[in-house]
Amino acid sequence: MKKTIAKDLLSIEAVFLRPDDPFTWASGIKSPIYCDNRLILTAPEVRTRVENAIAETVKAKYPQCEALFGTSTAGIAHAAIAADILGLPMGYVRSGAKDHGRTNQIEGRLDKGEKVVVIEDLISTGGSVIEVVNVLREAGAEVLGVVSIFTYGMQKGIDRLAAANIENTSITDFDTLLPVAAEEGYIKAEDIDRLTKFRNNPSDESWIG
Repeated sequence: MKKTIAKDLLSIEAVFLRPDDPFTWASGIKSPIYCDNRLILTAPEVRTRVENAIAETVKAKYPQCEALFGTSTAGIAHAAIAADILGLPMGYVRSGAKDHGRTNQIEGRLDKGEKVVVIEDLISTGGSVIEVVNVLREAGAEVLGVVSIFTYGMQKGIDRLAAANIENTSITDFDTLLPVAAEEGYIKAEDIDRLTKFRNNPSDESWIG
């Protein structure tokens, strides 16, 4: 499954690898990889495989799950489609509480003690998904875990999720993607070491050139 999803993300350029012409993050860090999983929604065949993989992962790992909650905004559609496949309720968590109406930060019904799984599109350092889990926990939910589409596997993210006692399962990941990308001709085999060096320490730009 991980290899199939990795091929899919590469084929629709939801994950784009450019080691010889790196992207620049908002922080100024140079990156050989760009990920935009919103593109999955515009590719029906890929979307079907991704959403089924999310649903299958939730069902296998968390059979006691009672509801899915998406991260705002990228996780919302994926949570909705996977919840429909599973026949489960769905909601989402805003990045901040509304300043009008009922001032909700959690949208959708959530009962205290309800067992939920968070759906996230991408995990790098883990900050945004940790905030979502904390909001749900403070509201009384029992967060069983997180299911994400793609994770970089950055040590900072791994450590932060562990410290917050959050289990994440990704349907594909950086380490699966690189050999697939080399096999499919998106990168050269020798680029794998460069990309891995970036992932292991994004602030070290010695991989460039």
